[in-house]
Amino acid sequence: MPADVSHYGLEFSFTLTLLPGAIIDCLLFQDATFRAIAFEDISDHVGQPDRFVWVELKSPDTRTITRLGDELGLHALALEDAISTHQRPKLEEYDKHVFIATRTVQLWESRMELGETHLFVGSNYVIAIRHDNGAGYQRVVDRLQRRPSGIQAATPYALYLVLDLIVDQFRPVIENMQDRFQSLESQLMSGERSGRAILERLYEMKRDLTLLRDVAEPMQDITQDLIRLHPALTPKELRAYYRDIHDHAVRVSAAIDRLRMSTSDAMQFHLASLSLKQNESVQKLAGWGALLALPTVVFSLYGMNFEFMPELKWTWAYPALLLATGAAVLVLYRRLKRRGWI
Repeated sequence: MPADVSHYGLEFSFTLTLLPGAIIDCLLFQDATFRAIAFEDISDHVGQPDRFVWVELKSPDTRTITRLGDELGLHALALEDAISTHQRPKLEEYDKHVFIATRTVQLWESRMELGETHLFVGSNYVIAIRHDNGAGYQRVVDRLQRRPSGIQAATPYALYLVLDLIVDQFRPVIENMQDRFQSLESQLMSGERSGRAILERLYEMKRDLTLLRDVAEPMQDITQDLIRLHPALTPKELRAYYRDIHDHAVRVSAAIDRLRMSTSDAMQFHLASLSLKQNESVQKLAGWGALLALPTVVFSLYGMNFEFMPELKWTWAYPALLLATGAAVLVLYRRLKRRGWI
């Protein structure tokens, strides 16, 4: 894969090695420069304190992972985890390296793209294996090139850049979720949409937020474990950077929880609105039923074939009965109308 890279005004042109099932970015940082190296030459630079190797793989196959393990001497259990997806987010320490499995999310082509990134972290290398269809870690390479003064292109800083990028990618996703919620809330309050359709959209959003929470929360534990248990990966000059990642992860989880609560409240509000509308309909039916019941009772009495009935022989009995019944219905109508039953 041809590529041009500019660094300190110098132009580098190189070809990356392609292995079946993987896109490989393999770079060697040394002193103030960097260059591409062959995948087979990684082992020549491992363990050299003045050098740092960065490798990015996208959905590699078993053969590529096996070759990677041979080059770096990676643990077999970690290699097995790196091949398969749906790994539990975790941080495992082995003899010569640390293995980190993280879940990722990003806004890709206007939709939420879930994925995984598996990291092999050694003394002078970071291997990022990602399983997703989104953007890669080119931003990490760019920031390694433009690193602040006094910070080396080494494992602690590269690991920070990867984790920082993973956490930063939550922000556009959450903003997109907030826009979705505001749109649904506006439709809900205006009555533009109601019934099953908007309830299904609210439920879909809550399901997406639950997935998002499951992706975000483990990052807090990973950063905490790095700070407390792995001082070599979080040296003093970078510890504030890792605490910043942890702080961002906490705020991301809090924002997701607030959105989930708001979505649940919106669902409850929608259900309560439907129940209220149903009660109003029942009230109207009951009101009209009462209006119809009054003349029904009166006229059913006069429909009986009794010989002796009130006012049966009176000339004005029939119109008087109609007038009295109509007056009673009118009085009842006004009372029901005043109380909002009809």
